Amino acid sequence: MLIHFPVAALLMLVATDLAYWWTADPFWARAGLWLAGVGALGGWISGAAGLIDLVTVRQVRRLITAWCHSIIAVMLLSLASLNWLLRLGQPVEAVLPWGLLLSLLTAGLMSLAGYLGGQLVYEHAVGVDTEEAADKHARARGSL
Repeated sequence: MLIHFPVAALLMLVATDLAYWWTADPFWARAGLWLAGVGALGGWISGAAGLIDLVTVRQVRRLITAWCHSIIAVMLLSLASLNWLLRLGQPVEAVLPWGLLLSLLTAGLMSLAGYLGGQLVYEHAVGVDTEEAADKHARARGSL
């Protein structure tokens, strides 16, 4: 649940950068500064929770997919943080070309990290209480 706000902020950052490119309205650059900050800081918070899972749960630690997901997440959070820091002093000047480029690279890495995260949940059942799911399924069958 921690990941939704940072992902939304970083994806909307691409949209605000494109809007600034098309309109040259400084509002979009200022909005991008805020979205970059929310995305980077929120991403580090959710990354800390993911790191705790990675180092404390042996079943997760043994999965190559988990390590790949973690490495890509660190790369994407580094780019998102750089993007935010680049915009801090001069939000308007930072958008083109480097802010937009970093936003697009971050979005690309997010799609790859999201794919690997989906594999962890849906293929490896990381974070899924399989006993509870089985109990719910058995109760539903009994009530039919």
